[in-house]
Amino acid sequence: MKHKLKISSFLFLAPLLIMLAIFSLYPIVTSFVYSFFDYRTNNQQYNELRLSPALNGDLLADNASYVGFFLWEDYDYVDDEGRAVFDEVTETADRIAEKYVGVREISGEDEEEIRAFITDTRAQLMEVYERNSDQDLLRKDDLNALYNGMNRSFVESNFVGFDHYKRLLKDTRFHNDLKHTVVFTVVSVSIELILGMGLALIMNKAMRGIGLVRTAALIPWAIPTAVSALMWQYLYDGRSGIVAQFFASIGLISSAQVMLSSPGGAMVAAIIADVWKTTPYMALLLLAGLQIIDRGLYESASVDGSGPIHQFFHITLPLMKPSILVALLFRTLDAFRVYDLIAVLTGGGPGGTTETLSIYSYKVMIEQSNYGYGSAIVVGMFICVAIIATIFIKFLGADLMADE
Repeated sequence: MKHKLKISSFLFLAPLLIMLAIFSLYPIVTSFVYSFFDYRTNNQQYNELRLSPALNGDLLADNASYVGFFLWEDYDYVDDEGRAVFDEVTETADRIAEKYVGVREISGEDEEEIRAFITDTRAQLMEVYERNSDQDLLRKDDLNALYNGMNRSFVESNFVGFDHYKRLLKDTRFHNDLKHTVVFTVVSVSIELILGMGLALIMNKAMRGIGLVRTAALIPWAIPTAVSALMWQYLYDGRSGIVAQFFASIGLISSAQVMLSSPGGAMVAAIIADVWKTTPYMALLLLAGLQIIDRGLYESASVDGSGPIHQFFHITLPLMKPSILVALLFRTLDAFRVYDLIAVLTGGGPGGTTETLSIYSYKVMIEQSNYGYGSAIVVGMFICVAIIATIFIKFLGADLMADE
């Protein structure tokens, strides 16, 4: 029997919906909007979202206000006709400087007026200077610079449509970082699933001291990721890192120095650090699934002669499918968005061989202040994450979403 939700029911959901809108939907929508603009905060021409052309009135006024000052210095050295032109241009320039202030959209009529002022008065002044070229005139070149500045006061629309996405499809660095991210995600999550299942089976045993075992197993997960990455950085150090020295002594690597300085070694180092930290989290999610399985099923199977391996594959795994799906989904999405571990451990190096999509988007948006293309990278990540979630739910756990 289906029940209709009343208004009072929606009121109880309102706080949750508001939080989702603020912390989930708003960043996604904002990134999507920014990706359609050439939005760069370190460039005055592109530091706002503009669908239509605008005018930098401050730049225009700043240049126009100097026109009369420069003309005044040459005023006594031109003929009477030239002085009349200087007076008219000075008056018009002062009016322009007072009228247009701030960066704002302008009408076609205003744009026409400004462009006519720049073109006509510049031509008149250059004619006066040419006619009086025998005089000791000083400000011709300076006036040309002022008019060039006024021409730059027109700010074109920075709406680029799908240009950022076209660039993204051809971006070799994005493709390489996507490959690095996929390799890191697949390898680390696969190892964590196997080790996490083993750890969960151990923690699920009713034996003496199991509480201490569970507490000790969760310590790596409780350590902040940045702290964990710094710790592993010391362990991988080529001069004194015990892990790097151990791998070199047993022949896994040629020398301790290549652990973080070679492409393969750096990726393996990042995966090991991630497996160490997040395997307890995977085990915790799987342990929750193990504890809801009816113990009577195992007792019945034992009576029928079923061994531990047979019970694991025919009882444990089938009944843990929902828990495994949730654990895999959470960890895969988390690993795909990895930033802090690799940022601290390798910085994306050496030579960008461990750079992930999150690090690439950070470098473009924060270090280069290019929020337009950086947002396109983020949207590309969002699409990848949505595809991953769809694959998991559609092909691995469709029955999980069924209403039983």
